[in-house]
Amino acid sequence: MIIIDRLCYCSKLRYVNAGEKSAFTVLTLAACILSRSCAVALFVLAATGVLTVYKGGLPLFRYLKLMSMPAAFLLLGTAAIFINISKVPLGAFAFSAGSYYITGSFQGLRQGAELILTALAGISCLYFLSLSTPVTDILTVLKRLHVPALILELMLLIYRYIFVMLKLAEDITVSQHARLGNRNLAASRKSFAAMVSSIFILSIRRSGQLYDALESRCYNGTLRVLPEDHPAKASEVFCIAVFELFLYLAVIFLKLSGGMP
Repeated sequence: MIIIDRLCYCSKLRYVNAGEKSAFTVLTLAACILSRSCAVALFVLAATGVLTVYKGGLPLFRYLKLMSMPAAFLLLGTAAIFINISKVPLGAFAFSAGSYYITGSFQGLRQGAELILTALAGISCLYFLSLSTPVTDILTVLKRLHVPALILELMLLIYRYIFVMLKLAEDITVSQHARLGNRNLAASRKSFAAMVSSIFILSIRRSGQLYDALESRCYNGTLRVLPEDHPAKASEVFCIAVFELFLYLAVIFLKLSGGMP
């Protein structure tokens, strides 16, 4: 079981109605995308962080560690917006490098900040859902929304095989390290190639075994999962409605004012 899946089963929000959490996530994510505002993104980051850490009981250091991975990727990915190489220095900063300048403009800094904060706010929304709702509950919500059964089954099988492949990769890596398969760069490349090919072959074999197991249990083309019933509470629905109303009013106000701070 990967760490995110394990944390969601330990969350204090585990037994909150999955439809409520899904609606909150989708509506909040849509507000972030529509606004492209640093103020809205920071507000969403704070709100989802409080819900995940304080209400959900997730350790703060674990949440920050999970957020640091996409944050590092976003900083590296948006470096081209922040930093320019030009013969003419721009307004925000400039460092001389021979006849050129490593420089940046205030507009580039603002666009980069908006992009990073909006993306982080969206990631925090998805973390809130994934760290408090098991996949089976999410699939139940999608089923109620009349998502085709074939798509749901593929999602469940792919999700299952993530764990299978991770376990295979972990076992093979431990075996290779025990045999000094990573003693140098050439050996590491050879070990990695061998691990990938082994995972591919073993995954096909495991898929056959899984299908045989399903057939032995009278599989008729439909995977049936017993849903857990957690009724929605009026107080929780009211809080979500108030939060989303305030958030969308802020987005509308920022749009009409013509400024997106």
